[in-house]
Amino acid sequence: MLLTLLLIFEVLISVMLIIVVLLQRSEGGVLGVGGGPSGFMTARGAGDLMTRTTWILAALFFGVALLLTVLAGRERGASSVVDRLKVDAINPATLNQPPARPAPLPGAPTQSAPSPLQAPAPTVHNPFLGSAPAAPAPAAPTKP
Repeated sequence: MLLTLLLIFEVLISVMLIIVVLLQRSEGGVLGVGGGPSGFMTARGAGDLMTRTTWILAALFFGVALLLTVLAGRERGASSVVDRLKVDAINPATLNQPPARPAPLPGAPTQSAPSPLQAPAPTVHNPFLGSAPAAPAPAAPTKP
């Protein structure tokens, strides 16, 4: 609830900041407001008002952004991804075991396991010696 409220407040501040920045002229004047040297909204007075408004809105924007970051971090808690995965509950002895096969249904025909696929024997092509079979690969270790 608080994060949603602060996020809405942040969006409103950013929209006001955009409007105030776009209203300012790059030459230092504001909206081309002219007039005599006296009065409330002289070019200098309007420029000071817009500059102060920009600074205040910018400070509010960054303050609320930092507050949102801190509150969102606290909401997640101090736990890490590893803590959330519950790695301590895993039994290391079961990690390298083959997956359990379901028991065959009674009355179902028994099937033998398919033979593992064998890769074709590689050949080495040497332009000087011609094609020759490659040296045999070392045997794969068997499972215990």
